[in-house]
Amino acid sequence: MRRALPLLVLLALGACQSSEPPRSVAQTQEPRGVSITPPGFRLPLGTGCAGDIARFRAIMKNDIETGHTTKAVFDQIEGEMQKADALCASGNAGGASALVRATRARFGYPAG
Repeated sequence: MRRALPLLVLLALGACQSSEPPRSVAQTQEPRGVSITPPGFRLPLGTGCAGDIARFRAIMKNDIETGHTTKAVFDQIEGEMQKADALCASGNAGGASALVRATRARFGYPAG
């Protein structure tokens, strides 16, 4: 009986083998255009509100170029960044940086 058990297990496992060749998984196609950030992409350096605005604009420029956002969203965010520019230029650095943070959060961009 003990000798028959391994043979029974082997026969059961053999029955599980399929004679069909494995199916290939369809490869997903990349969207047209560039879909990844170019290797040379660097966020602008800088401090204060001007640096905050420049970095978020660089992220948005990359996202529109790679197709990760729409022109309508890009234009909305650029409108907010123009307001942030005006606040920054008028000396309200805190207000400008807060507007950048709020815009990032509203459109789903992590704080950065």
